[in-house]
This record gives sequence, structure tokens and C-alpha cells, in this order.
Amino acid sequence: MTRAAGPLAAGGAAGLAWAAGLRGLMVEVAGRESAVHWYGTFVQILLPGVVTGALFGWAWHTRRRRWLVAAPLVFPIAVIVSPDTVTAIAAGRVPFSDGLGGGALALPLFGMAGGYAIAGHVRWRRIVLGVFALVPLPAWAIASASISPALSVTTARGAWVAALFWASTATLALGCAIPLARAGPTASRTAVRDEVPADTRS
Repeated sequence: MTRAAGPLAAGGAAGLAWAAGLRGLMVEVAGRESAVHWYGTFVQILLPGVVTGALFGWAWHTRRRRWLVAAPLVFPIAVIVSPDTVTAIAAGRVPFSDGLGGGALALPLFGMAGGYAIAGHVRWRRIVLGVFALVPLPAWAIASASISPALSVTTARGAWVAALFWASTATLALGCAIPLARAGPTASRTAVRDEVPADTRS
């Protein structure tokens, strides 16, 4: 466990920095309507970032943990279990109607797809998921101006916000690649070989 402390701490710190950058992106998109609250900012954004980063750090340390590619799903889980979502469901309203839940799910899915495209082991899946992971590039360039003219990629501010969004998506994809890369075919074969008794090996 002592050896794992370093990767866990480094991953958690990186995840916190990434989530803080994501929160800054949300401020730019929401504009004057943006507000910082203890629960919404710290519990639903920063804490999931720390947990996701720590899980990636664990994947770097342990290997053979491909399922950790799904670590970013901590973000939509944090939204689903929030009091606002529970209250909306109890009142018969459609949850995530403000787009928060959809965004919390879409970004992790793009990151997971990008992670597999980078470090996956089935070629056709890498191609398909790679194309899917690139969707945010043209999507943001097209949709940003409809959110606000100031966010158009033809403006300096809009280009900066676009760069922040694209870099955040790419960084998440790199993080999602860690569990797959660390649990590559070589590691898998080694694990199988270690399970075979020495006297039965050829």
C-alpha cells in the first residue's frame, strides 16, 4: 500500500487540477449565470475529479485493471445521487433537463472512447471509438457560437475556451488510456503464465 501512495496522490492531484479547469470552462460557458456552491462545485465536480485521478493512479500502480477505464463515470454518478436529482424524480420532473447530467455523462464517454482508441487492443474498435472521440472537435466549433457569440472560435476568447475544452477532452482520454496500456497483452500473458505451475510449463 505504501508503494501505491505515490501514484494515488499524484493521480488525485492531477484529477483535482483537471476538474478545476473543467469548472473554469463551465464558468465561461454559463457566463453571468454561473455560481459557485459548496455542493455543486466541490462534491459534484472537484471530488469526482480527485477520485477519478486517484483511480488512474491506482491503474498505473497495479496493472491488470482494465475496468478502471470507466473511472470517469464517477462524474455522472455524483450528479445522479445529488439531492437535486432525487428531488426532481420525487416531484415527477425529468432529471437533467438543465443539461448538467447529459454533459456529465457525455464527457466521460468521449474520454473513455479516446482512451480505447489510444491503447485498445482491437483495431476496428479503436477506429470506431477514435472517430467517436473526435466528435467534440467539430461539435464545439459549430455549437459554441450558438451558446454565445463571445464563444465563437473566431474570437480570441472563444478560441481560448475551445482550446481549454479540447485539451480537457484529450487529457481525459490520455488518462483513460492508462488502465488499458498498463494491462496490455504482455501483462496479460505474464499474468496467465504466473498462474501456471512451473512443472507444467514447456
